[in-house]
Amino acid sequence: MTFAQDRIVPTDLSNEMSRSYLEYAMSVIVGRALPDARDGLKPVHRRILFAMYELGLSSDRPFRKCARVVGEVLGKYHPHGDTAVYDALVRMAQDFSMRSPLIAGHGNFGSIDNDPPAAMRYTECRLQALSSHALLQDIEAETVDFIDNFDGSQQEPVVLPAKIPQLLLNGSSGIAVGMATNIPPHNLGELVDGAIALIQNPEISNAELIKIIPGPDFPTGGQILGTSGIKEAYTGGRGSITMRGVASIETIQHRGRPDREAIIVTQLPYQTNKAALVEKIAELVNDKKIEGISDIRDESDRDGMRLVIELKRDAYPRVVLNNLYKQTPIQSNFGANMLAIVNGEPQLLTLKQFLEVFRDFRVEVIIRRTQYELRKASERDHILQGLLVALDNLDAIIHLIRGAADTATAKAELVTQFGLTEVQSDAILQMQLRRLTALEAEKIQAEHEELQAKIADLQDILDKRERIDAIIIDEVQQIKTLHAKPRLTEIVLSEEEIEEADLIANEQAIILLTEQGYIKRMPANTFGAQSRATRGKAGAKIKEDDVVEQFISCKDHDNILFFSDRGVVYTVNAYQIPASSRTARGIPIVQMLPISKEEKITSMVSVSEFTADDYLIMLTQKGFIKKTALSAFSHIRSNGLIAISLEEGDLLRWVRLAKSQDSIIIGSHQGMAIHFKADSQQLRPLGRATKGVKSMKLRKNDKLISMDILPAQVIANLAAAPDIEIEEEDTQTDILPTQVIENLDLEEDIQDETEDLLVEETIQGPWLLAVTANGYGKRIPVTQFRLQNRAGMGVRAIKFRISGDQLIALRVVDSEDELMLVTNRGIVIRQALQAISLQSRTATGVRLQRLDGDDAIAAVALVPPSELDSEEGETE
Repeated sequence: MTFAQDRIVPTDLSNEMSRSYLEYAMSVIVGRALPDARDGLKPVHRRILFAMYELGLSSDRPFRKCARVVGEVLGKYHPHGDTAVYDALVRMAQDFSMRSPLIAGHGNFGSIDNDPPAAMRYTECRLQALSSHALLQDIEAETVDFIDNFDGSQQEPVVLPAKIPQLLLNGSSGIAVGMATNIPPHNLGELVDGAIALIQNPEISNAELIKIIPGPDFPTGGQILGTSGIKEAYTGGRGSITMRGVASIETIQHRGRPDREAIIVTQLPYQTNKAALVEKIAELVNDKKIEGISDIRDESDRDGMRLVIELKRDAYPRVVLNNLYKQTPIQSNFGANMLAIVNGEPQLLTLKQFLEVFRDFRVEVIIRRTQYELRKASERDHILQGLLVALDNLDAIIHLIRGAADTATAKAELVTQFGLTEVQSDAILQMQLRRLTALEAEKIQAEHEELQAKIADLQDILDKRERIDAIIIDEVQQIKTLHAKPRLTEIVLSEEEIEEADLIANEQAIILLTEQGYIKRMPANTFGAQSRATRGKAGAKIKEDDVVEQFISCKDHDNILFFSDRGVVYTVNAYQIPASSRTARGIPIVQMLPISKEEKITSMVSVSEFTADDYLIMLTQKGFIKKTALSAFSHIRSNGLIAISLEEGDLLRWVRLAKSQDSIIIGSHQGMAIHFKADSQQLRPLGRATKGVKSMKLRKNDKLISMDILPAQVIANLAAAPDIEIEEEDTQTDILPTQVIENLDLEEDIQDETEDLLVEETIQGPWLLAVTANGYGKRIPVTQFRLQNRAGMGVRAIKFRISGDQLIALRVVDSEDELMLVTNRGIVIRQALQAISLQSRTATGVRLQRLDGDDAIAAVALVPPSELDSEEGETE
């Protein structure tokens, strides 16, 4: 057999083709087309930056010819064509291609009109400060691995020790074999904030990161329409992001000619060729596919882009602009494909995974840098320890050296007699005579002590992950301070993408919650205003053993805060509560809130905006009251938030919105009411997890039933108004037996109400509305309730005309409000407050609603007048 026959290996052709093609594909993927997720660079870009670093082309050094840099890269690291290297270098210098250019160019580096750059022999370059600070710093501190170049004559870094998520900062695009990547650029400041948020909270979700990094930030500015494409790209790795140029409609004045309307384009979508765009528009106009355009001019200059599209006199500017969006690249899509090399393999990454790769890489870099500094410091300290030994034994060492035959003998004697190492012996033998002075000896001692402290600090960094995290945060914040720029691209709501709330009219609604936990939402105009003392309409199909317990009026866009008896608060948007008909039962609230069967919602508060000067006033069953800033509840977790700490056996019952200048009125079952200010003297602000203070002193068998807020503007009128407090022995009043009241007809009721009418019918609101369980109520001037100190007994608010009756609600009302009452059986009545008599504190009130059998008033709500209410009052 010949030598040639020895070299022939029989191989299956299909296997050989498969293997060879796979090797070729992986070579292209890893070594050419896809960026590394750690530093965000492809090999050619990495080699260009490293070659410039080796040439000393930092931002504070003179520019050097690009041909010199390209030759350095070709000769040492990148054995490919010079055009490929120069094109990559040019792109890293273009401020319309890179959000934060890595190279500073001097000369013609191309334009947004796709003009080619000048030849490399004419242009000059150097590194940007960002590249030096954020990509190449610490590269000599053994932070990254180096490998042989193509011929083994040089060493090149596998990756650069990036201090920022460079791949997201400037993005990347590339086509490999069987796969491609297209990553959009982002804003440096937002990326730094996102990286810090991930370090501080490793469990952060993509949705939370999107709030910090809302979307790409293209170097050409423009707009991004909608967020759906961004969310798809950030959470799934792929998404189509709709980009749109910035255009406005202006009036152009011509000398001697009538004014014309024109569309002015000042920003274009990323990677849009302006010259090609002008040609495209002209072509569409010539083909009569776009009507209404009379002239197109490019008035761009060094101050910015200005593309003028002049319109005909009979053209509709908005229609023409919409056609331009639809038929030209003024609106285009960026197909995000978040593919990068991770651990040597191409992977599709989410936003969080990008930042996790960066974080893990920075941890590795800082550990390796710290180990390098620790080793260098230990080596230097080791030599200093030898020098200190020499200084302590100076005469003996000088005698030993003078008596030695040669250097090797002296070195060996030093090692033997003084226990020094060979390194320390070499340092002593090389020490200059001037180092023997007292001053130099002090410097050596000081340097030794400084190195000891540094070694301890470096070891502490290696031992504690939290210190490494702190270093990463500090370094990225420094980069942000030096290099961050304001966002260029605006993210706007897409015409096709409308938020859920925008699809729902912000109408007045009422929300009803029963004792057994059924909740429903109904439009307020479901119940037309009725006359006083009528029966009302059925507001809910209540089960026999169920009663209505909570009842509020709100807007559909409001946030509804649900407070449970255990002192926990939950939230949903009002429109998320299913709208129901008047007679529907509703849905169990446990389907909307994560509460147990034992937990009960005792109060609902509607909030349209979490303003800084608003507070929540909370009152418990045992009478403890507290004030907490509303802003403390602006971000409520899905599983709720602690609102108040409770004593054993106590329950949270009432919660109201108030300002610190307002005052609070609290009522009890036996008809007593106390009025005190909500300021810091009476009620200082407390945090969420606190108990509160005593609100009101109660008589035997009495308990709290209501709390409401009196606006600050009417408090000033109270001091001048006379107040007569009912003495203790006068609080028992004559009441009529129940059977007598039941025999009264409507006419007698109307006659009765005149007995306690106030003479001053002209008294302006607000008033206090008192409603009893048996359906009686009245309006009382707030001036009859003087301001008192907290924890007092209060004054009489109402006398009862029926034995066993109780005060069920005490609410602050105004003349424009309307009253809605709901009974235990779900009967609802809505009536104007002006129909309710204005009476004194000692009056018994008038009939508000006729009740069936043993039915009773369960809840009271106030409804502001609605424009939708056009129904006249009706009587049943």
